[in-house]
Amino acid sequence: MTALTIAHSPCPNDTFVFHAWSHGLLPGAPELSVRIADIDVTNQLAGSTELDVLKISFAALPDFLDDYALVPCGGALGRGCGPLVVAASQAGPEGLSGATIAIPAEKSTAYLLFRRWAAQAVPGGIGKVEVLPFGEIMPAVRDGAFDAGLIIHEARFTFRDMGLQQVVDLGQAWEDSTGLPIPLGAIVAKRSLGAETLTAVADAISDSVAYAWKNPDASAGYVREHAQEMDPEVMRQHIGLYVNDFTAELGEAGYRAIRVLLDEAAERGVARPVDDEALTFPAVRHRGEHRGNGSPRWGG
Repeated sequence: MTALTIAHSPCPNDTFVFHAWSHGLLPGAPELSVRIADIDVTNQLAGSTELDVLKISFAALPDFLDDYALVPCGGALGRGCGPLVVAASQAGPEGLSGATIAIPAEKSTAYLLFRRWAAQAVPGGIGKVEVLPFGEIMPAVRDGAFDAGLIIHEARFTFRDMGLQQVVDLGQAWEDSTGLPIPLGAIVAKRSLGAETLTAVADAISDSVAYAWKNPDASAGYVREHAQEMDPEVMRQHIGLYVNDFTAELGEAGYRAIRVLLDEAAERGVARPVDDEALTFPAVRHRGEHRGNGSPRWGG
């Protein structure tokens, strides 16, 4: 079989999860060719349908479900791990009225959660948004180029080091209103690969997660290589927060969270409606007993 192609972010959770598979440490798993790119780039790559497997934002998922299937493992969901809005000085939601906000991508769960919150919490609404690479957002807010910034990834651990203040934890706002985990990043695989290869992809990801947890130090060099000079303690916190039971398998709560997120996006007219069939993973065999809303009986 020709090597499968994958694109995922340089973030520690992704390099930790995919290390074993990408380094040929899983006997019988398909060979893998890896491209490292930020989430806004992988969202764009999904539109080209050139790559076999990608990490994309759940907010972008409806755009690509005709060509890609949602893989039931390997993604980023969780609790206490959502995006934050930060500013250079202490401010409440009213301080964002008419404000200019830096965001990492328009087709991102972070921006979807921000719009959901701001529609109810910010009097009169915000002014405008501008997309910046996520690594540039905090310096731009600190230096006064923007009134506030929407931050993701490891920035939740480091924003105070830049003297920034939290305006709102959007993940907490989501959890408070839904009681569900936060769906951030999805793993998708090309439907044209066929059910047998798609099952092999899901198995490889599940096995790669299991290997990472069993051998947590094995990926350390690979994680550091792509972590953009991140502090080792921040890397550890990042992995501990974003690699969790939902990474091993979406499960019932994971699928329910995805369903609510996408349904709300469709109701607001910012994403097309998605039915349960579109979220069903076309596996040829079953592993485990979990079944989510619209998910097959597949588990690690």
